[in-house]
Amino acid sequence: MSLDPATRERIESLIQTHPVVLFMKGTRSFPQCGFSATVVQILDQIIPGGYETVNVLADPAIREGIKVYSNWPTIPQLYVNQTFIGGCDIVREMYEAGELHDALGVKPDDVAPPALHVTEAAAEALRRAVTDAGDGTAVHLLVDGQWQHGLDLGPRGARDLAVEVAGVPFAVPPALARRLDGVTIDFVDGPGGGFRIDNPNAPPRVQPLSVAELKAKLDAGEPIQLLDVRTQRERDIAAIAGSRLLDDDVRREVEAMPKDTPLVLYCHHGVRSRQAAEYFLRQGFRTVYNVVGGIDAWAAHIDPSMRRY
Repeated sequence: MSLDPATRERIESLIQTHPVVLFMKGTRSFPQCGFSATVVQILDQIIPGGYETVNVLADPAIREGIKVYSNWPTIPQLYVNQTFIGGCDIVREMYEAGELHDALGVKPDDVAPPALHVTEAAAEALRRAVTDAGDGTAVHLLVDGQWQHGLDLGPRGARDLAVEVAGVPFAVPPALARRLDGVTIDFVDGPGGGFRIDNPNAPPRVQPLSVAELKAKLDAGEPIQLLDVRTQRERDIAAIAGSRLLDDDVRREVEAMPKDTPLVLYCHHGVRSRQAAEYFLRQGFRTVYNVVGGIDAWAAHIDPSMRRY
């Protein structure tokens, strides 16, 4: 496959203008694949403020063109001083071997191990798992670019930070130390249970809200903004009492409210309202709920007399 001159010129301009360029899926603050997230985490650890990212999902020509330009079939791709370094696996291997700092011209800094908090229930479950796995096993604590956490068992890597809490040996990659500082790990037994990880560093997320929970909030008179993310035609069919249609005027009014105002959004089944909830998170609101199942679930479980469509 050949590369058209215009796309080649754009790629070369990016690489020549910026000393470090990461062609990735998504953005630095919101990676949209695990491999891109991994490279971002590593670069954030080494050069927190000093690199450029290019979202290939926003530009199909660049997405395909960079693969031809570098003769490398996958994304992400890292360039340093106009030299192609590689993709996720190579970047990670170089980082673990201490070679990536040299390539970036950065002296490795000492990274402080994160402070971890482990409840007794979680500690007991983890100690048992480590014992069953055998000598040399540690609990690898991980977090990806979407703030999804993981716990794995295995030997501690040469560059991993060693943290021991309540008799549980943990292994934390240095690139994740800041993201994991202050994490609390709990364990809930029984059906639907498992490990629960609370990270105070994670940005606010859209919180799911069942229709029963919404009714309880309304009955208790909680000061929520209940917003209907549907059309006026749909609202004429049925609406939850106390809600307001999220038209342009209401949107502007809500955006001017204090950012700690609790927002609850609903639509027909919960898809459109989820997208609207994400929008308000980006505007800085910290407590945003999406009603699971939307007004259809409300009619099915709370108000059977409500007209469904």
